[in-house]
Amino acid sequence: MGKPAHARRLSDTQALAVGRLIRVSPQKLNLVATSIRGKTASAALAELTFSNRRIARDVKKVLQSAIANAENNHQLDVDRLQVVEATVGKALIMKRFMPAGRGRSGILRKPFANITVVVQEREEKA
Repeated sequence: MGKPAHARRLSDTQALAVGRLIRVSPQKLNLVATSIRGKTASAALAELTFSNRRIARDVKKVLQSAIANAENNHQLDVDRLQVVEATVGKALIMKRFMPAGRGRSGILRKPFANITVVVQEREEKA
């Protein structure tokens, strides 16, 4: 006895991975996600490996997870995978306070973000 299974949201040639509560602002994470959208999986991995941005390491882990899901769970060909979707959303915001002058305090906002990466097996061209 448990919950009923949900229908699959993606097509049979797609696989997804989600990274939750990544400690970076969604705006900065979206800059990295934009750089891999539409690229092949191998090109996106190379882009993230040599990126200077700190958050590229976490995005690379999520992309590798999506590739592993495609290979192991859905039996897709890894060499023909392409990043079709890389979406970023807001998560929680930690609020911290810092003393300011004259007995006041300033608020520090420490945002978190979520990222969803969808890879798809592209068709062979005849």
